[in-house]
Amino acid sequence: MPNEVEHSGHDATRRESLNKLAFSATVHCLTGCAIGEVLGMVIGTAAGLSNLATIALAVVLAFIFGYAMTVVPLYRAGLAWRRILPLAFAADTASITVMEIVDNAIMLLIPGAMDAQLSDAKFWLSLAVALAIAGLAAYPVNRYLIMRGQGHALVREHHGPHAHH
Repeated sequence: MPNEVEHSGHDATRRESLNKLAFSATVHCLTGCAIGEVLGMVIGTAAGLSNLATIALAVVLAFIFGYAMTVVPLYRAGLAWRRILPLAFAADTASITVMEIVDNAIMLLIPGAMDAQLSDAKFWLSLAVALAIAGLAAYPVNRYLIMRGQGHALVREHHGPHAHH
């Protein structure tokens, strides 16, 4: 019986660790996506671009900033570019894709959100709600990938204060 308790405790610890890693990966990815998404929406709205052009700009910038959040620490950790780029694409593509699909779908579904101006609270509240929901949608994706040794599991040893230099 003690083995079952120990095993159960070990599983709970592993699950908690997996949840923390998935949460960290999601926040990391959401940060980059949010920078690009907000920047794209602000530029598109300020320039009077169409909804499609604004979304396209926001998506491109979200991917650029999302990947940059992984590329910069890997570069600082001393990895070669030929190693950095495939790692960044493998770590972030699924998460960014889910976030961008959900975020922009919600922006399109909220009545008036895409037509709101930068001075309108509706613009900012809609964007905040859309990004929050996108982060929630990406969490299980990140968790699944990390559980399988993919996604941010591929780069976590190079991120943060415990990175190997």
